[in-house]
Amino acid sequence: MTLFAGVEGKARIAGLFILGAMAARVFSEAVVRAALVVPGNGRETARNIGDYPWLYRAGEAADAALICAMIVAAALLYALFAPAARNLARVAAMIALIGIATLGASGLLTMAPPVLLNGAPHPGIGMAEVHSLVQLSLELRDRVQGVARMFIGLYLLLTGLLAFQSGRLPKFIGLALAMGGFVQMAARSAALIAPNLADAMVIQADIVALIAEAGFAFALLTTWRPRPFPAPLAGDL
Repeated sequence: MTLFAGVEGKARIAGLFILGAMAARVFSEAVVRAALVVPGNGRETARNIGDYPWLYRAGEAADAALICAMIVAAALLYALFAPAARNLARVAAMIALIGIATLGASGLLTMAPPVLLNGAPHPGIGMAEVHSLVQLSLELRDRVQGVARMFIGLYLLLTGLLAFQSGRLPKFIGLALAMGGFVQMAARSAALIAPNLADAMVIQADIVALIAEAGFAFALLTTWRPRPFPAPLAGDL
């Protein structure tokens, strides 16, 4: 039981939940939606969802698990870093909750296709319209996800600064996380202005942020240093 006792135990649990959230995201995006969703083709997407409804619902469950894991990880990271910079940790936690809530809103759009396809065609709505609505709901879901990832990128940036300031993790881990978060936030912000130009950049930025977050999680599991925090940042109480 000593493995998860004390502050070091909180760090390890946070690392596990971060890795769990990442695994859920990879499954829902790289496995489920990559297999079922055909960009720009609502008819093929609807057919795939109709043929494999269990797989689509597994993706929905993974999205819910992702949100739960992110909430727990954010709470634990606040507890870990607040002694070093309480105000910055509070801001980071609030931004994390905004990003998580926005992800939850995108999940409502993810639920729309099975509802639309159940019993379709509906009175007054032909199959062509159903297919269009399926495509539209998933495109809106991607847009809302983009906004959520912008907030989460900012959260990673602030968490990286907290990790750097804390002195309990290697400095390069904090810098890498901060840079990964900044790249993701910048790419997602650019995608809001010019979505067609930013598609490839967003994918690359998400990969950079994912790698940095994975390194941070493994550092929490293996290299958290049980020593006193340095003096708080100026202005933090």
